[in-house]
Amino acid sequence: MAVFGNLAEKLQRTLGKLRGRGKLTEQDVKEALREVRLALLEADVNYKVVSEFTARVRERAVGQEVMASLTPAHQVIKIVYEELAELMGGSRSKLELASRPPTIVMLAGLQGAGKTTSSAKLANLLRKQGHRPLLVAADVYRPAAIKQLQVLGDQLQIPVFSLGDQISPVDIAKAAVEHAHRHANDVVLLDTAGRLHVDEELMAELRAIDEAVSPHQILLVVDAMTGQDAVNVANSFNESLDIDGIILTKLDGDARGGAALSIKAVTGKPIKFAATSEKLDGLEPFYPERMASRILGMGDVLTLIERAEAQIDESKAREMADKLRTADFTFEDFLDQLQQIKQMGPLQQLMDMLPGIPGMKGLQGLEVDEKQFHQVEAIVHSMTKAERLRPEIIDGSRKRRIAAGSGTRVQDVNRLLKQFTQTKQMLKQVGALDKKRRRRRAGVFSFLE
Repeated sequence: MAVFGNLAEKLQRTLGKLRGRGKLTEQDVKEALREVRLALLEADVNYKVVSEFTARVRERAVGQEVMASLTPAHQVIKIVYEELAELMGGSRSKLELASRPPTIVMLAGLQGAGKTTSSAKLANLLRKQGHRPLLVAADVYRPAAIKQLQVLGDQLQIPVFSLGDQISPVDIAKAAVEHAHRHANDVVLLDTAGRLHVDEELMAELRAIDEAVSPHQILLVVDAMTGQDAVNVANSFNESLDIDGIILTKLDGDARGGAALSIKAVTGKPIKFAATSEKLDGLEPFYPERMASRILGMGDVLTLIERAEAQIDESKAREMADKLRTADFTFEDFLDQLQQIKQMGPLQQLMDMLPGIPGMKGLQGLEVDEKQFHQVEAIVHSMTKAERLRPEIIDGSRKRRIAAGSGTRVQDVNRLLKQFTQTKQMLKQVGALDKKRRRRRAGVFSFLE
C-alpha cells in the first residue's frame, strides 16, 4: 500500500484535471478546491486544519499573478505543494543534541504505539550517525517490556540499561544517566511506560522523570493509523509535558494521512521521525517537503538516493556497471542485486518515490506484487553455483529439479531463463554501441590533439 494511498490518488486526480486546461477561471479553482477539501476530510484530517488550508490555497491561487500566468494550472499545483509541506512543518526538524553529552531523550506515548521498537530504531539510526546510544528499560509495568528491549538491543548490538521491574522508573532514569557518563554513551534513550489511554497517573510519572533527569528532548510516539485519535493524544501529552517532537509509527500502512497532515498544525510540534517499515532500520527523518512531493505524485528521489547509498555497496555497484556494459553478468550477480534492492525497503515504497509513476495513467491503485520478487529469488536459490554462472547448461531435468526445489513450475523457470537471456542480448548490443561511440570519440580527440 502506498503511503497516503487514497488521499494521494484523489489529489492527483483532482489536480490532474486542472493541467488539462489552458486558462483557469476562479470557478475552476473553487471547484478543484472543493474536491481537495473533501479528499482531506475523508483522509481524517482535522476539520479546522482543512478549512484553514483550503482558504490559504484559494487566496494565493486566485491572485492576479497566478491567473494571468502562462501556466496557471502548474502555479496552482505548486501552491498546493508548498501549503502541504508547510502544513507538515515546512522543513525537517532535527533531533537537538546537547552541547555537553549525554543527550537525554525521553520517549513517551500510549501502550501499543510502538515506543519500545521506536527506541531501538532511533538508537540504530543514531549509531549509524556515529553516536554511542544507551537504551534504557524504564517501563516496569508492561509484561516483557524489559525483555523486548534487551532482545532488540542484542540484535543491534546496542547496550541496554536495566534494573529490573522492582525499581521506580525515576530511579532507573537517574542511574542510567550516571551509567552513560561513566561509559561514554553520548545519547540516553528512555523507553518509558504507556497506558491504554491518557490518565493523570501516567502523566504524573512522566513529569517525575522529566523533573529528575531534565531530558533535552521529549519525543511522543504516536500510531499514524489512528488518525484524529493520534492528534488528540498528541495534544493531551503536549499540554501536560510540553513535548519537543513526534515519532509517527506505521506510516507505511496509513492510506489516509490524517495524523501526519494535522498533528503539526494542532499541536505546534513537528514530526521528527517516521517509521516506514517494521525492520529495525525502518525509521527515517521526516521531511515535510519530500512527503508533500510524494502525495502529489512528484516522487521523492532524494530519499531514494539516500536509501541506495546506505544499502548498496559502492565497489560492487561499479563492478556491476562494468559487467552490465559487457553483458558479462551471471545469476550470481543478479541474486546479489536483488538482495541489495530488498534492503532498500518494500518495492511499493520505492515505486512511490519515482517521479510520475504513482500518477501515471493505468497505474493508480496498482499494488506491486512482491510474491513475484520472492519467486524469482527462490528459483535462483534453487540453482547450483555452476548453473548460476553458466545458465546455458540448464537442460530439461535441471529445470524440473529447480522448479521442485523452489516450489514453482517449469514454465516459471523457463520464463526467467528467457528474460535473463534476452536482457543479456540487449545489453550486449548496447555495450557494442557504447564501444563504437567511445572509439569514435577517442578518434576525434586524437585528431584535435
